[in-house]
Amino acid sequence: CAAFLLGYAVLGGRSHCGQGEGPEEKEGGAAPHPARGGGGPYLGELREMMRKLLEEEDIDSTVKRVSRASHPAGSAEGASLASEILRRFRELHMDHTWTDSLYATLQFPSRSQRNTLWLLDSAGLISEQIPLNPLDYCPYSQTGSATGGVVYANYGRAEDFGWLQSAGVSLIGCVVVMRVGGGVSFAEKVWLAQRNGAGGALIYPDPADLPQDPRRLGLNTHTAVSEHVHLGSGDPFTPGFPSFSHAQFPPLRSSGLPLIPAQPISASVAAKLLSQLSGPSCPPSWRGRLPYVRCVVGPELTRGHKVKMSVHNTMSPVLLNNIFSSLEGRVEPDQYIILGAQRDSWGPGAVKSGVGTAILLELARTFSAMVKNGFRPRRSLLFVSWDAGDFGNVGATEWLEGYLSMLHLKAVAYFSLDQAVMGNAWLSANQSAVEHPKHAGQTIYSWAEKEGGSWRIIKPLYLNSGAYSFTAFAGVPAMELRFTEERAYPFVNTPLDNASRLQEVLGGRLGVTGRSLGELVGEMVLRLAHNDILPLRITSYAQTVLHFCSQLNKHSAELQSRGVSPQWVFSARGDFSRSAETLQRAIDYSDLDAQSTAHYNTRIMRVEYYFLSQYVSAIETPFRHVIHGRGNHTVTALSEHLALLTSDPAHFDEARFRRQLALFTWTLQGAANALSGDVWNIDNTHIH
Repeated sequence: CAAFLLGYAVLGGRSHCGQGEGPEEKEGGAAPHPARGGGGPYLGELREMMRKLLEEEDIDSTVKRVSRASHPAGSAEGASLASEILRRFRELHMDHTWTDSLYATLQFPSRSQRNTLWLLDSAGLISEQIPLNPLDYCPYSQTGSATGGVVYANYGRAEDFGWLQSAGVSLIGCVVVMRVGGGVSFAEKVWLAQRNGAGGALIYPDPADLPQDPRRLGLNTHTAVSEHVHLGSGDPFTPGFPSFSHAQFPPLRSSGLPLIPAQPISASVAAKLLSQLSGPSCPPSWRGRLPYVRCVVGPELTRGHKVKMSVHNTMSPVLLNNIFSSLEGRVEPDQYIILGAQRDSWGPGAVKSGVGTAILLELARTFSAMVKNGFRPRRSLLFVSWDAGDFGNVGATEWLEGYLSMLHLKAVAYFSLDQAVMGNAWLSANQSAVEHPKHAGQTIYSWAEKEGGSWRIIKPLYLNSGAYSFTAFAGVPAMELRFTEERAYPFVNTPLDNASRLQEVLGGRLGVTGRSLGELVGEMVLRLAHNDILPLRITSYAQTVLHFCSQLNKHSAELQSRGVSPQWVFSARGDFSRSAETLQRAIDYSDLDAQSTAHYNTRIMRVEYYFLSQYVSAIETPFRHVIHGRGNHTVTALSEHLALLTSDPAHFDEARFRRQLALFTWTLQGAANALSGDVWNIDNTHIH
């Protein structure tokens, strides 16, 4: 997944599967100038040096070390691992190594009261207690109890709740049972259940989504999947501002915290509940593979039973430690290319934290060795081990909030290495010639071409991504790359996510696959660190906005009849496209002396920042990016509101839409004006 500026440009400009230039594309993005960089070896020599220095053995051994045992944030095991990573960074003798510490409020299972689930008889008396694993929980769940009937809501997507509503199934006060997956995070499932009147939420992994394969690597029926349920990132009690040590802020609560209890359950527990349901039949696509379960949605249970769930999780302030090491740039040291990985994990976390940490350390070792061998990076490289990722990327988000004023001026790009290896069949984004980890002698590019262009399209960043806050909150181009399989890796966020199972999934090729992913990221980092002009495609968002404008155009007559003119957003889109193209042409045909290079790079690296809405509060709406963010200010919200003109005209709110469109238009116009450079370059006259 990638923010478009970084994804479309650094990946060689191949914005669609199998299209664009081949593996030997021009260096330096669209500019025809040679990639002179910070001196020393040329880019081709640096690539060869990096390939020779990258080793797979260290990746393999680090994953095993990190995933020996559970190491959640705030635990003794987590502190021991943090000390080890700090020591390994120091042994590399990079320019700077340090720790950034903060306190954040995390939620854990209560030590005195277990979370519980009961069946109640028709008189409201306990008929049966259903056993739950005391370690299974949803961080940031509301505490308390919910009692009622049970409604099955498939994946808990908006369309699933829409179907239930159309079928006349009331969720008021009910406990909703939902499947893991469906492209919806736990937080979104619980939020949608709450919005539709549910009293509580239970989430389980269905065998249909995490199946047994011929190697019998599926999830057993007694294992639950845990995930946080805060619809946001960072410390939910300091939304939009940092949780630094001893900082005094008024008590606040993120609007993304749920108001209903939520609990993960196993497939066997879900089968026990769903097998007793009666009510309307499910749509065929909702049928899972739970044994002895007839697919009905409820809410009645047999013999008048009800379900009672109780959640007793407790909040606790925890000291977090983000660990940094950096190589200073030789020409523009105040421009940062950042690589990061989550360090903590509730379970062993081979995929959740082991793989990312291993690749991070290997890339740090490799680039450090390259500097000793003559590499002079033009820009600074930062390698970061983040704490409390399992709680909603708390460590990374709090760091962003604390240094936001600095980072929007200095951060060039962020690469998240979280969950970078979940298989070895597919790559989630396009890139140049890197050897495929599963097909010796073939590059990833040539293999994909042979398979008919089987590239996975670059996808937008998602809420739980380690890269999301960098773009949606801070306006920094960000990317998360991943090797995966056609079938989902079933063990993430469970006690079964260990190195031996990951090796089995990969056919013993963990080190090779990790090295290939490291090489892929390393090549992109090299290009960003070495080239004079940053290879970020500044025209990429013009196409996204054009798509929205085409939607507006279809409803132009209807909007104008309501007194809403889309003309200004069309004009702003045109201004942005022209400004971006003008800047790109200026770069292409400039002599690129030191002064003009610095000038162009400053404008390029702030494009993502320009798409942060200046008209919403960072505290109330932290994800201010109008393309990748969340809230009424985004293109997504505008498109959904616009669709009501066709699907439900009575609910189209003209005043609200007018405000949404005006604020989006001014954000887009502001981006166009900023790209134009100086105020005298902006054409805003209507007098000729």
